[in-house]
Amino acid sequence: MAELLVELFSEEIPARMQARSADDLKRLATDAFKAAGLTFAKADAYVTPRRLALVVDGLPVAQADVKEERRGPRVDAPPTAIDGFLRASGLTLDQCEQRDTGKGVFYFAVVEKKGRATAEVLAELLPKIFAELPWPKSMRWAHEPTRWVRPLHGIVALFDGKVVPVSFAGIASGDESRGHRFLGPKPFKAKSFKEYKARLREAYVILDANERRESILADASATAKDAGFALKRDDGLLDEVTGLVEWPVALLGSIDEQFMDVPAEVLTTSMRTHQKYFAVEKPDGSLAPRFVVIANMLTEDGGKQVVAGNERVLRARLSDARFFWDQDRKQTLASRVPALKDIKFYDKLGTVAEKVARVQKLSREIAGLIKADADLAERAAELCKADLVTGMVGEFPELQGLMGRYYARHDGEKPEVAEAIAAHYSPKGPDDACPTAPVSVALALADKIDTLVGFFAIDEKPTGSRDPFALRRAALGVIRLVLENKLRLSLAKLFEAAHKLYARKGTVPTAALLDFFADRLKVTLREKGVRHDLIDAVFSLGGEDDLVRLMARVEALQSFLASDDGANLLTAYKRASNIVGIEEKKDKTTYDQAVDAALLTLPEESKLAQALTQAHAGTKLALDKEEFGAAMSVLALLRGPVDAFFDKVKVNADEPAVRANRLRLLSQIRATLGEVADFSKIEG
Repeated sequence: MAELLVELFSEEIPARMQARSADDLKRLATDAFKAAGLTFAKADAYVTPRRLALVVDGLPVAQADVKEERRGPRVDAPPTAIDGFLRASGLTLDQCEQRDTGKGVFYFAVVEKKGRATAEVLAELLPKIFAELPWPKSMRWAHEPTRWVRPLHGIVALFDGKVVPVSFAGIASGDESRGHRFLGPKPFKAKSFKEYKARLREAYVILDANERRESILADASATAKDAGFALKRDDGLLDEVTGLVEWPVALLGSIDEQFMDVPAEVLTTSMRTHQKYFAVEKPDGSLAPRFVVIANMLTEDGGKQVVAGNERVLRARLSDARFFWDQDRKQTLASRVPALKDIKFYDKLGTVAEKVARVQKLSREIAGLIKADADLAERAAELCKADLVTGMVGEFPELQGLMGRYYARHDGEKPEVAEAIAAHYSPKGPDDACPTAPVSVALALADKIDTLVGFFAIDEKPTGSRDPFALRRAALGVIRLVLENKLRLSLAKLFEAAHKLYARKGTVPTAALLDFFADRLKVTLREKGVRHDLIDAVFSLGGEDDLVRLMARVEALQSFLASDDGANLLTAYKRASNIVGIEEKKDKTTYDQAVDAALLTLPEESKLAQALTQAHAGTKLALDKEEFGAAMSVLALLRGPVDAFFDKVKVNADEPAVRANRLRLLSQIRATLGEVADFSKIEG
């Protein structure tokens, strides 16, 4: 067994493409090797800003010999059939075997293919693998027609310590690589991955991205701690910086005090977006006048010039931010609202000003349902999009909402209004905090529901691969707002209310939206261990659009089915349902009529009929009181009579009237359980 080492050395690969490119290289290579009959023990891919590497252990030095066998026509078949078989197999008749298969004597062609040397196979496969890498963006350079992510400078291709002759994008393979652009630029040779990785480290390159990431986090945290502060954790920035450096060096810089009265979010966003700096916090959690920059360089002065240069650049960036901050506050947020009429929300859905007008009315309606201050909710809705026309949000779009809060506070708006403006985009994802203040909740719901109803009404729904308007995120946000705040709301009524506010009328997309919410609810609850089929079982009853009540039903159903009574009753339901379904199809009729007590000839029939009558009344009473656990307890009482019925009663009796009555009894089992959930949707 031998080792394959491949390195593609290029100009800087964009950080956002690196992790995916390593996965793609590994996937393409391993799939190609398996298809070529090359087994291997392990494969790993690595990426740095200037190299993409692959190591595959346990490859054979040659393909295994293959014996292919193909059955031909019978020996007494027409000559044309035999000739066609011989041409296809490339053999003569003397080279074919005759075998008696029990159904006659047939010709068999047995072809043995000698395995090729692995190095020879790799020489053919590797260029194809390189060419198939699916870069989001690629380029051509110089006179080279091949497209790749960035200009290539070198290819290492070693199998069992020897160069595999490969040519791609005008570059011939060899055994030489290079280290850090400035700290270790001299070429070096390696015969194995272990030696290659060690020589890279000597040349100031950490090959493993996970190791670089951990090194950056540890060094940045230690640098901040040494100064008496704490690093503000930012995993997204950490991932990006990992893809920008090969030899990370953490350095601490200072922020001029003149900028510290600018909102902390502005400072951190400016540092993060433009400069890739990590923010630093004081022990009380407030922003410290410091930042951590990750250099890709060791310097003789300990990084002093690097820090000074970064401080100078940051000073210019923050001067711009401070200018926007000062200028924006010269005009009230309310005075900016008329400018929203010049911003289009979406071509078929009007302007942002029109959206604001709709959200104002919807916020007031929702506020009344959740006991929030309707006037404050409407005022927050009026101002919630006004920061879109400020200079700060124009420079940093990710600060929309947050800046609206600061400007609303400056203008003297009520605290509830300012907080609602900041929170109305939330929750933006599963890890984002969910608003709990009533005014904030009313506005956040109104904004998301208006968007969902509008886009569904014009049939701009998400597809399997596309969701350009983030409607899935909006639906998940509504679900979290409702469930985490335990809001008793009818989604269907809210959809209808939102649809009425659109100038463009038409059919309310309630059914499509409820189906969409059912799918999103499954996603939300999957991590909590709630089965998707139970959600289907409750949703399928129809008319259930109160998510809090729906969750209570699902939780009660899940507990019920986890018990012996529930599991056995589910089995009985499916048995009864299957029997009735089969007989209805065969008889071309239905058996959902009332049971005739006079035809109940056996005690087990009578007891089941009585139990079903009691269960129907008991479950109805419990469901009306929304006591879903009690409803399940009532159903559990059916287990004994149902089991006894199936043990003692022959459904397909000889007398047609008795048979029909027993089928109606089974149909009643299905109907009674169906009042609680659609048990046909439950798996198992």
